[in-house]
Amino acid sequence: MPISASPAVATCPAPFSTLHHPNFAVPDLACDTHAHVIAVDTTRYPFTSNRSYTPPPAPEKAYLTMLDALGIQRGVLVQPSIYGTDNRYMRQVLARHTDRLRGVAVIDATASNTELELMHAEGVRGVRINALFRGGVALDSMEQIAARIAPFGWHMQFLIDVAHGLDLLPRIAQLGCDVVIDHMGYLTPSAYGNEALKALEKYVAEKGWWVKLSGAYRLVKKLEDMRQVTPLAQALIQANPQRMLWGSDWPHVAVRDMPNTTDLLSMLAEWAPDEAMRQRILVQNPATLYEFA
Repeated sequence: MPISASPAVATCPAPFSTLHHPNFAVPDLACDTHAHVIAVDTTRYPFTSNRSYTPPPAPEKAYLTMLDALGIQRGVLVQPSIYGTDNRYMRQVLARHTDRLRGVAVIDATASNTELELMHAEGVRGVRINALFRGGVALDSMEQIAARIAPFGWHMQFLIDVAHGLDLLPRIAQLGCDVVIDHMGYLTPSAYGNEALKALEKYVAEKGWWVKLSGAYRLVKKLEDMRQVTPLAQALIQANPQRMLWGSDWPHVAVRDMPNTTDLLSMLAEWAPDEAMRQRILVQNPATLYEFA
């Protein structure tokens, strides 16, 4: 569950370094659509003072090593809230791996066209609105930001609790850009069959919203309960399989109990037992959204 300790205290554990392939054959060109990189040098890349957690380093090399260990060839880096709108480290990593990586930035409405053009060339394909952790860009500015990214065809990604933000969904639907919902809308297993899940299913099915099948460990109180989210994941897949994505959420920031990243990928075999469906979720869908060649 999210940590609420003082931001001045290093509260996040490091991810496990020993990983292996999951319990199914990972297809060629599979993509991890949700991860963060965190620089070792906090002087050059300082954290924002207005943050909800303080993580240990999770640099470029460690992330690529994780992808290789799981047999994943592509990745999408998401700007973590700890850096605010300072996307420099993520952008530098993207620029070194333009064939393999894409990015989701955090910007405000004052970002210049020149900066957005450079980010697009480096591999950025979306922006993130974070309503759950301090340091992100607030919901108030999403319309202005949507207008800024429209010429680039970028999507807008939302870290929101759908169950407590149902009145927000129609507003998001009016943005005029692709919409991506993080971590299955932060719905807990108790949401299965209720109004919040049905609303998200509707927008996925009728509006073509994308959903990241990620962060299962964030939706339960104990790691051993992660498989309780299986009905949620399956319901979302059934709503629109062409809009489902898988993400590791590595390095698993702002939690006390560290999940094993291999286990998180292995769960996809339970959510999508059909090999062709996993191929769509891991390869075809992210290739479309993030414009991989």
